[in-house]
Amino acid sequence: MTDPLPTGATIGILGGGQLGRMLCVAAARLGLRCHVFEPGANPPAGDVAHALTTAAYDNTDALRAFAQSVDVVTYEFENIPTSALDIIEEIAPIHPNRRALATSQDRLTEKTFLQGLGLTVAPFADVSDAASLRDAIASVGTPAILKTRRFGYDGKGQARLKTPQDADAALADMAGAPAVLEGFVTFGKEISIIAARNPQGDISCYDPGENVHRDGILDTTTVPATIAPKLRTDAVLLAAQILNALEYVGVMGVELFVTPQGLVVNEIAPRVHNSGHWTQNGCTVDQFEQHIRAVAGWPLGDGTRHANVTMENLIGDDMDRVPELARDPKAALHLYGKADVKPGRKMGHVNRITG
Repeated sequence: MTDPLPTGATIGILGGGQLGRMLCVAAARLGLRCHVFEPGANPPAGDVAHALTTAAYDNTDALRAFAQSVDVVTYEFENIPTSALDIIEEIAPIHPNRRALATSQDRLTEKTFLQGLGLTVAPFADVSDAASLRDAIASVGTPAILKTRRFGYDGKGQARLKTPQDADAALADMAGAPAVLEGFVTFGKEISIIAARNPQGDISCYDPGENVHRDGILDTTTVPATIAPKLRTDAVLLAAQILNALEYVGVMGVELFVTPQGLVVNEIAPRVHNSGHWTQNGCTVDQFEQHIRAVAGWPLGDGTRHANVTMENLIGDDMDRVPELARDPKAALHLYGKADVKPGRKMGHVNRITG
């Protein structure tokens, strides 16, 4: 794609969750349509998409028909089968590109890539069996966290090792999946930066947000983060380095640990990110519109923060608080339209203007 998409063009989105839903809303504001491809029935994005295909990622005919109906394809989550992408890419361009997706899908690949850029990551080692875990513990030490190389999120696919004696139980938790052992990083806080790059190579970064987790799931993101101006600059430069190295197109979330020695990269996410939801009420152009602009080849928007915001995830029974939150004049509710309330399930979020 060399020319910006005209209004009326269609963006294909792989995945129909809340991120896809908010991408559809952002695209509609720009006069663009979205066609969502989602295996599950009645996805949140289906309520607001121009078109919805409900089919499995191994349905070749459905994938081809989807790709033929759109002008460009993007995605709202990383774990899309390579075979599905192979079919789509024969017909329509995919942004962010396949290299970015492959890098982020595998924790070992991701950390090796980041380290190769000269960035600091937690100590890590590849683990495939009991022997390699013993070697990894000898190299990385304990305490540490054993994580599956693929398909982990919101604390899933992880096991903590307080001492080497926890090795057998941790390995059993991996259920035979390839894993990586990560050493603990002593950090003062976690921040994340949301960055965007378009096909022309223009980059725009939002202010870093300060994250707090509860039970392995992001609880709140607050901007501005309480960090030194130098770290703010370092975070922006670091994110830009990653985007350029991947020839990235779209929005990326970069999670960082703030340590006495500087910033340590925790992980990257090649998509719009939970910790960037604050931009919906803190910036003229939020992360969802920025992503649509980037993949459509449009100029990037102004991501300057015009308000201080605290974003809080609404998880499970937090939905009981919605009537109370709706009465708060400084609280902006964003609900995902999910019918079933389940423990640990993200049902929405609220952005509070704090200054």
